Amino acid sequence: MTLADDRQFPAALAAAMVSPFDYAGGNGVDFEPFTAFLSAEETTDWFRAWTGNSELDGKGFRVFGQDGSGGYAAFWLVRQGARLADQPVVFLGSEGETGVIARDLGSFLWLLAAGFGPWEAATSYEPGWTPRQNHDLTAIAERFAPNQRQPARTVIGQAAAEFPHFDDTIMELCR
Repeated sequence: MTLADDRQFPAALAAAMVSPFDYAGGNGVDFEPFTAFLSAEETTDWFRAWTGNSELDGKGFRVFGQDGSGGYAAFWLVRQGARLADQPVVFLGSEGETGVIARDLGSFLWLLAAGFGPWEAATSYEPGWTPRQNHDLTAIAERFAPNQRQPARTVIGQAAAEFPHFDDTIMELCR
């Protein structure tokens, strides 16, 4: 099976996406996981609308959740020949926010366990917000990625350092 045909959640992502995310009246995690990836057609429609570029398709992304305003969390299929779980996780916000938030699925699991959602990892708009460790997601991260445990800021920093031009890459596609 090629990545282009792969629309099944990896087991680790499936386990994490059934864990509840508590928005806690704005003091929690603003993330609404999907039960399956968006279809290729839905991803293309979204990416064209997001960029304003009708010449694009969404084949470079596997969208698996959103925040309350409609920003999407996705795998960015940038590593040729790599498994889906080894692709970076990105956030593309409804207001144009972008960010590579984790280098791979294992790192993303530890980000979630630390109490960060995709929006919280990609933005710093809420200076008074404090992450709260999620014990259910910690158990999932320990099960699927025990050797990748790192603090959330390290996960985010490593992802940004590996892909420093993500925002420029995406903005160049916008019309």
